[in-house]
Amino acid sequence: MRQKCNQLVSILIIVILLPCIITVFLNGPSVLTNAKIGNDYIKVKQKNGTAEVSLDTYCMGILAKEMDITYEEEALKAQALLVRTSVYKQMTEHGKEVVFEEGYWTENHMEEYWGKSYKKNYEKLQNAWESTAGQVVTYNGQPAYVPFHQLSNGSTRSGKEMLQTEEYPYLLAKECPKDIEAKAQLQTVMLPKKAYEIVSKDSAGYILEVKEGEESFTGEAFREKYGLPSSSFELQEYEGKIRITTKGVGHGLGMSQYTANEMAKEQKTYQEILQYFFEGTEVKEVAQIL
Repeated sequence: MRQKCNQLVSILIIVILLPCIITVFLNGPSVLTNAKIGNDYIKVKQKNGTAEVSLDTYCMGILAKEMDITYEEEALKAQALLVRTSVYKQMTEHGKEVVFEEGYWTENHMEEYWGKSYKKNYEKLQNAWESTAGQVVTYNGQPAYVPFHQLSNGSTRSGKEMLQTEEYPYLLAKECPKDIEAKAQLQTVMLPKKAYEIVSKDSAGYILEVKEGEESFTGEAFREKYGLPSSSFELQEYEGKIRITTKGVGHGLGMSQYTANEMAKEQKTYQEILQYFFEGTEVKEVAQIL
């Protein structure tokens, strides 16, 4: 009796596993890898420790927060790859125990922010994410460093100049003439009158070093200190204060979201957009590089 039961269990196991075995035999082990990736959970910082969040939920929440949902679908797809690439780059470099920052939108955040447009916007967001499922931007077979910003000053920055390294040869200065036409291109901030001096700029016009009295700052550190929209700026005395006129929004490195959207309006695909801003990189499936 026991022997018959064992035989029956064995037959059931074979019946259940046989389709999977055949699929792996025909398509290779990447099928199993893809299934695993689709069910990945990552650790995310919370106020009281960490929580496990599905990778898709986290990444879609970052995508919703980081790019204007009214942008063209190809621009959203390009941004989706940047979000996914950044997550997998951290996991590749630090292991799956890496803890990610909390800053992502939950569906409650989206519903509150989008209001009546929530359903339509969520479907658009989901389509951008799912239609590029498993795709990442790679360089030399590994997830690439793929920074982005809202709006350049008319040109993106050279990674070699800004980061002082040749590690990212695909981060080249790229012309973004449409950015100059954006409403947020020029902004002003008033500061108390002090002895400020711009010491050096990069070839795109972003500040590399600025002095405040005897203290030196990088352009990005100065931007962060005073909450400036950009580190591309000019200083001018005005009515007993210092008027800072900034150009663009963000650090200026990598993909300009505004230009990505303008390219999408011109029927450029997300692959073409990514190749423009990250020249020499490749779009690959995650399963190909793990």
